[in-house]
Amino acid sequence: MRIGVMIGPERGDSARKVSRMLADVEWAEAAGLDTAWIPQIPTDFDALTAVALMGTRTSRIELGTAVVPLQAQHPVALARQALSTQAATGGRLALGVGPSHHWIVQDMLGLPYERPAGLTRDYLDILDAARGGPGPIDVENATYTVHNPLDLAPVAPLPVLLAALGPVMLALAGERADGTLLWMADERAVAEHVVPRITKAAEAAGRPAPRVVAGIPVCLCRSAEVDAARERANRILGEAEISPNYQRVLEYGDAEDIGDLCAAGDEAAIAARFKRFADAGVTDLSVRLLPIGDGREELVASKRRTRETIAGLAAEFR
Repeated sequence: MRIGVMIGPERGDSARKVSRMLADVEWAEAAGLDTAWIPQIPTDFDALTAVALMGTRTSRIELGTAVVPLQAQHPVALARQALSTQAATGGRLALGVGPSHHWIVQDMLGLPYERPAGLTRDYLDILDAARGGPGPIDVENATYTVHNPLDLAPVAPLPVLLAALGPVMLALAGERADGTLLWMADERAVAEHVVPRITKAAEAAGRPAPRVVAGIPVCLCRSAEVDAARERANRILGEAEISPNYQRVLEYGDAEDIGDLCAAGDEAAIAARFKRFADAGVTDLSVRLLPIGDGREELVASKRRTRETIAGLAAEFR
């Protein structure tokens, strides 16, 4: 199991976000982590732009989006941006995409949230054609009629990972994508729901074994602080639980909220939780660093301790 870290726009002005994200990815590469995952937050920094910037400061680490919402732009525009970003990073982009959620697409963007799986399948037709370039993208399906020349081509194989939580999307991810990106899925949900469905679909389509990327919060702390870490996870990361998509995936596992998914405790406790995810079939763990403490100095110190522990564990699970 490969270990990666989420690097995203925290609070603050845009100029500070850029320098902070670049510093974080430089640390991740120097620490030997396998991947940096950049969230696409609806209200904040563009993930593919961040990846392109990070590519200028790194040379080895894989850089993935987690995830770009499909409805926000035409598939040709996303294909062009992704291929440009992949070239800028020397072929190190993992393109994570997904049909997002109703509260983003419908409530924020004012777009219809209908047939998300059908839209995704039609969108992938165009991304696949672009990945096979250079050459014209000629696709006609239920959603798109596209006849667009494109001179860009992948500089290396461009993996596409699909955010998939339900049975239909997991089957689509196995059939058409290189894997899935998960959030709110605990070990039982991965082992009994995600892995069997996506693997069966990949095998039926004659595709390689899919990647299963699971995102979880992690906090190095004393045993007496575990409850505080879980409470903080629920406070700052729990908003997404209102989504029916996440509610359904929680029903497949034992976790009731994001706090239950948090790997909190000493190094042995964190390593044990990581092993349970590896045993469940996770191929890539995406760590969301969760610092605890009173005030900025304590939070910064907590983050540094946690990420050094993660760096130490990465070599053990590789």
